[in-house]
Amino acid sequence: MSLTAGIIGLPNVGKSTLFNAITNSRVEAANYPFATIEPNVGIVEVKDERLINLSKLFEPERTIFTTFEFTDIAGLVKGASSGEGLGNKFLANIRQVDALCHVVRCFEDNDIGHVYNRIDPVDDIEIINYELIMADMTTCENRISKVEKKALTSKDKDAVFEYNILKRIHEALGKGELVRSLSFNESELDYIKGFEFLTSKPVIYIANIKEEEINNPEINPHYLELLEYAKKENSEVVPISARIEEELSDLDKEEKQLFLDDLGIKKSGLDELILKAYKTLGLKTFFTVGKDECRGWTFKDGYKAPDCAGIIHTDFKRGFIKAEVYNYDDMMEYKSEVKLKEAGKIRQEGKEYLVKDGDVIFFKFNV
Repeated sequence: MSLTAGIIGLPNVGKSTLFNAITNSRVEAANYPFATIEPNVGIVEVKDERLINLSKLFEPERTIFTTFEFTDIAGLVKGASSGEGLGNKFLANIRQVDALCHVVRCFEDNDIGHVYNRIDPVDDIEIINYELIMADMTTCENRISKVEKKALTSKDKDAVFEYNILKRIHEALGKGELVRSLSFNESELDYIKGFEFLTSKPVIYIANIKEEEINNPEINPHYLELLEYAKKENSEVVPISARIEEELSDLDKEEKQLFLDDLGIKKSGLDELILKAYKTLGLKTFFTVGKDECRGWTFKDGYKAPDCAGIIHTDFKRGFIKAEVYNYDDMMEYKSEVKLKEAGKIRQEGKEYLVKDGDVIFFKFNV
């Protein structure tokens, strides 16, 4: 399952520095607007401690972690919705991602200019939100103009449904409301997915703070302001020092842990960001294990056993018979599948089984 998060924000807030850390690559991170022109895409392994522990027990030939794709998207300025700066490119790239990681500058530094010469995280967010809203309004207006006459004159059921939902969205956008803040029933959700409204994307705010504040971000008034803003729209906030994350990305596992210990934090900001991204997108992980391979697989909350089987291979779903399932926590207690079986911890599950985070599964199928 390929899922992507786009890293967005105003120019010079630390997006490209963060992207360097995420992918351990070296895209240009210059101190001037529009240093990032083409979207840079990086795949990062999700170093799940559970999979590491399972691999220690099974000693497989290879261990394959789940992955998450991040796209570093060009910085945006006022007027992007009407083509200012790199606006059209920015907006088109956002349509292609599943979630937004919005980097917000929460640090003061006279050596790194702000595109609007002030540090105001809420205003920065609202600049981008305004441009996204304006782009979504244009999308609505273009479609309304095509369906309005049919909806109002012929009373065609589908046209009326489409017209009513688009008018409702357009009116909300006109009040400054985001599509993701609105409530929709299942049929409405299915319909609006096709429009890929920019303001419908779930968002995680990344507060880029100073290195010395990383173990106590609450001392930063800009961070507290961002927290309050995000709370109102039920969004997650991750405090990160992009510079620290870039330094961490060059270290091996032991050196990284020593660095984190010196900083007085348990997880890197990037590890926390990935966890929040999984939560925001409703993602979970199941595992397949054996002597040849131990592997993590990403699935969406609510998937049944055949859906997860299909993530591995379409034939697994098509010919699904049953799934042998046990939980990671039970394996950590009993240490072997033989002892799990003796304890009655390995279950046979059918097509209606809702897969849980941390399940270890062996699928049986026939095609």
